[in-house]
Amino acid sequence: MLRLPPLNTLRSFEAAARTGSFSQAAEELAVTASAVSHQIKSLENYLGVILFYRKKRKAELTDSGEKYLTSITHALREIASATEQLKSRSGTDVITISMTPHFLTRWMMPRIGKFQEQYPEIELQINASMGLIDFDKSSTDMAIYFGNGDWPEIQVHFLKDIHLVPICSPQIITKHKPLSEPGDIRFHPLIHVSKRLSEWSQWLAMANVQFRERRQGLQLSNSMLTNAAAAERLGIALGDPTLLGPELQAKKLIIPFDLPLNIHRSFYLVYQKDRPLSYGMEVFKKWVMAEMETKTANIAN
Repeated sequence: MLRLPPLNTLRSFEAAARTGSFSQAAEELAVTASAVSHQIKSLENYLGVILFYRKKRKAELTDSGEKYLTSITHALREIASATEQLKSRSGTDVITISMTPHFLTRWMMPRIGKFQEQYPEIELQINASMGLIDFDKSSTDMAIYFGNGDWPEIQVHFLKDIHLVPICSPQIITKHKPLSEPGDIRFHPLIHVSKRLSEWSQWLAMANVQFRERRQGLQLSNSMLTNAAAAERLGIALGDPTLLGPELQAKKLIIPFDLPLNIHRSFYLVYQKDRPLSYGMEVFKKWVMAEMETKTANIAN
């Protein structure tokens, strides 16, 4: 018979050692700090060694604690990996994924049916969220982020760069307000994403257009809204053409100048660092990366 301490004591020890705090470990494990302290004390009594130096706001590992942590971390990961592998063979594999509302509606929704046909044994539970995920505290398995890829303590996989071009309704073009060359931008209002006001300046500089707006253009909180405003003939916005397939095909929007601006921000698939991937997570990762490589990928931020 294997002589093992209770699993809960090991979980409390690993969480406290990783976070350096009994209170943070308690928050992660959804118990009280006193419960974590009690579990670790029980483990120390079982082992007959001191694992932590107790300080006012910090729990610091002893030499024995450091050595024990290495083995325990490896063992817990092996248990997690074995559990995920077994679950993947037992029937439906459920994965929870978070992404922005625009990405969800414009890119993921048209492809969910295709994914389900290919992988009927995998159930997707999708949440729409604009914020970053705390994977330590959330039940979310994976997420799709938009940004520069610099997020600590998570595994990051590049999906696609974003390039912006001017987009507008063809109905705003008239004899007196043409759009025959980039300089004609001056005849039309510009539509901005409020947190990315420099994008139009960057595009105009790239196109060698000397133009300064006489008044502040229309500002909206995200590109989903700026694209909609452009379709409603409120001016010219900057958008990624790969996210506007239906509007471009229906001629609700056009690209007057195919001069793409690389804004050095991209879409990434992310999940908790060092987490063993379940069968469903591995399949979704490979599928979404393959889909992003196709020329017909329609992406929204």
